[in-house]
Amino acid sequence: MAGNQFSLGSRIKLSNGLSMPRIHLGVYLTSGRETIDAVRWALEAGYRAIDSAQMYHNEKEVGSSIQSFLSGSSNTTGLKREDIHFTSKLANNTNYDAARRSIKQSVKQSGLGYIDLFLLHSPYGGKAKRLECWRAIEDAIDDGEIKTGGISNFGVKHMQELLDSQPRIHPAVNQVEVHPFNTRTEITTYCRDRGIVVEAYAPLARALRMQHPIISSLAKKYSVGPAQLMIRWSLQHGFVPLPKSVSKGRIEANGAVDSFEIDGEDMEAMDGLDEYLVTDWDPVDCD
Repeated sequence: MAGNQFSLGSRIKLSNGLSMPRIHLGVYLTSGRETIDAVRWALEAGYRAIDSAQMYHNEKEVGSSIQSFLSGSSNTTGLKREDIHFTSKLANNTNYDAARRSIKQSVKQSGLGYIDLFLLHSPYGGKAKRLECWRAIEDAIDDGEIKTGGISNFGVKHMQELLDSQPRIHPAVNQVEVHPFNTRTEITTYCRDRGIVVEAYAPLARALRMQHPIISSLAKKYSVGPAQLMIRWSLQHGFVPLPKSVSKGRIEANGAVDSFEIDGEDMEAMDGLDEYLVTDWDPVDCD
């Protein structure tokens, strides 16, 4: 698996026939100039995907930074809007009309013309509201506001409920917290069996386990940093990790994971670290 397969330029195929980059920059809890700089550094380093959300209140900054990069001197290879993958998410599951208005506002805020991937940020709100909001995503796809629809923090029961409703468009992605200390095996297996790509947010466990003896020893073995090891683990499982950083050096390092391969025995050792560590919120079991 080593080599260019997991370079920043590599992509993963989605169930709708489209594709997206294998590594995205996360911009959770960033704002203002910090967001603009992080996105610029990521694009300059070779990232081609940025993960935002309405709840992050930085769609405008992300979009502005993307546009500045595309029109600036750093864009040495002539990249265009369609070469940069932009994700956002619906803040609240309310009703169809509110969701449609909210999607339009996100498109306007970003200034990018359309959103590549738009997710229901959580299953909160109950079945009826979730299904209404998913219908809003379907119609936004039909209207060209969104390219691909997906979900986030959905547990198995939420995904089954959505699929049982026989939607016109199936979710292509489920974004959920996944890392060696929270492997979410039931959710990731369900997704894999149904062609739903798992996006792994907090793939570094928010740095809470960087000093774990197994992580430290394996990072030393492969001559990489703990963060690079955890991102590589995510990629080798077929996930799409969303490492977040506002440090230029760390952003660059987090994308440099194509020069080594974790062997099977070491992948198993990392899988065995699961302790259901939740680093932020955990809506997967809500009603």
